[in-house]
Amino acid sequence: MKKYFYKWPVAVIVFVVAIISSSCNKQLDVSSTRQASEEGHWTKYEDARAGLIGMYGLFRAALADNNAYWILGELRGGDFQAVSRPDLKAVIDGNLNASFPLINEVTNWRRFYAIINACNVFIERAEGCLADPRYTQSYYKLDIAQARAIRAFAYYMLVRTWGDVPLITATGEGNFENLSRTNKDAVLGFAKNELMDVANRLPYQYSTVDADLVYPPNYYGKAAADWKNTLLGRLSAYAILAHIAALQGDYINVAVYSQFVLDNAARARLTTVTTAQLIGELFLFNTSNVSWNQMIGFNFIYERGESTTSGHIEQLTLANTTAYPMSRQLPDMYVNKDSIAVLFPRNNGNDQRFGFNPLNGLATEAYFENYSSAIPVFKKIRVVDGGGGDGTFAKYNSSIVFTRLEELTLLNAEALTVLGRGEEAIQKLNAMRSNRGISGLNYTPTLDLLKEIFAERRRELLGEGWRWFDLVRYNKLKRDNPAFNDLISREGIYWPIAQDVLNRNPSIQQNSYWK
Repeated sequence: MKKYFYKWPVAVIVFVVAIISSSCNKQLDVSSTRQASEEGHWTKYEDARAGLIGMYGLFRAALADNNAYWILGELRGGDFQAVSRPDLKAVIDGNLNASFPLINEVTNWRRFYAIINACNVFIERAEGCLADPRYTQSYYKLDIAQARAIRAFAYYMLVRTWGDVPLITATGEGNFENLSRTNKDAVLGFAKNELMDVANRLPYQYSTVDADLVYPPNYYGKAAADWKNTLLGRLSAYAILAHIAALQGDYINVAVYSQFVLDNAARARLTTVTTAQLIGELFLFNTSNVSWNQMIGFNFIYERGESTTSGHIEQLTLANTTAYPMSRQLPDMYVNKDSIAVLFPRNNGNDQRFGFNPLNGLATEAYFENYSSAIPVFKKIRVVDGGGGDGTFAKYNSSIVFTRLEELTLLNAEALTVLGRGEEAIQKLNAMRSNRGISGLNYTPTLDLLKEIFAERRRELLGEGWRWFDLVRYNKLKRDNPAFNDLISREGIYWPIAQDVLNRNPSIQQNSYWK
């Protein structure tokens, strides 16, 4: 759950967990009878607030469970290697039919349908809360827009992982386990239409006084700074739209949607971050008092007692170093030196993220520590005990950041390149390179600009869950890798569906590549 949700009473949390768990279980397992039992729950301001808690909380849980966000996006074909865990090695090698509990859990899409069910319930029931005069039309319209945006975002996540998936848009559509899969383009079309319809109903910032007085000026009793990095806003919607378009290969709209974000970033107080802010324990990947830069993020708040030992990339990547002692001697996964050399070539010059000091030849360690050892430690993301922990009894608080301004800038450059607007694209790329201390590239007819853009994404977004999905897009564009071409044509780019899902629903067929 998000930052200020944990300030709400325990009774509110108990209510939302009970209602959503009940609804989800009924939809997934038996014929639905929830309408009658739930009607009495949707009558008050607090009920709507609790429903809002549930949608965001379930989304964070879906991404954090079994470190799914990184397992799905960072390992397969990526730069990380497993130290000893065979389940991680199976994912890295693309052996996704291997029988490991981790793979069985990650391939189960039911956690995303829990989000979708919560959104459907909210959309159908929240109107009842208007009976409470505190719950005004401005609250209702804003909350419904969020529910629709969250649901669309969940469908994007489902399609990019599994391809065709069941499309459920209402609670009364019957028993989930009898529904077959819907074509992925239809699902993405639904998500796109939803986001297009609600984007302008979402504010750039919450709890601000807008000129037309459309939005609640003190949303659920919290100030604008309290809501930063927490709720989906207008730029969040356009960022998701840009990625839906990229998934569809619709680069005209990728350029349009991402440019809208870039043009309006200041209205949401979004900026690019310095390298020190990128790796700082108290900035980008923390729920910082000063950073507004998680365009879409899911936070774990130290002050609210949300420190955990799982659901964070640090659980997989951190270990003892000379600069940061920990009881754990080796990480579960690491980036080997050959990959680091490819990521950060010496001819890039003084890359602030990783390079070598020309005076003493020692490695700079923004992204890595213990480079001189056989297994360097990836420490770009290291938020321990709220950012002040010493690693002795490590508990983590890093946010799951889906996108930020640097990622959208590089996506925009990718789209411009595909559209033949290379001179504009290289300006965006060079701005990102300059921000990390790398000199700019000259635009020439022989420059493989697309390759350079994806190389910069690989460096900048390392450890942020993008690598596999970037590989898919890159190879769809280039078509010069026969093995990857085969994966694409046979739909091996998608994950298999968990056996538990197949057992419960005979209408669902396994992805053909994994049969």
